[in-house]
Amino acid sequence: MLRIFLMLAAFFGFTGVALGAFAAHGLKSQLTADYLAVFQTGTHYQLIHALALLAVALLSLHLPGRLLNAAGWMFCLGIVLFSGSLYLLTLTGISRLGIITPFGGLSFLAGWLCLGLAAWRTQA
Repeated sequence: MLRIFLMLAAFFGFTGVALGAFAAHGLKSQLTADYLAVFQTGTHYQLIHALALLAVALLSLHLPGRLLNAAGWMFCLGIVLFSGSLYLLTLTGISRLGIITPFGGLSFLAGWLCLGLAAWRTQA
């Protein structure tokens, strides 16, 4: 899982920075201040969880197991659902997309819980 999670961390980190720059420069005049803040929340959480995914990848060298893998996949799912729904909401104006966002938040929480349980169960 090391290679997959490293590649996903790099992808989400790269796109998080690119989307943040796009919001700051390209969308600043296009979106209301509220929508711009929503978009920036999406990039903020994406970047935080890209780093968390990087940590999961590196930890997989020393703590391999299902819980750590689950944490990585939950972080990925959280980025797609949470950040992705916020991006789509702000770019399309379809407020119903906000229904998806909490499922991304729950995925983030599940990822952190899995990471904590993996740490709790470690023998090191």
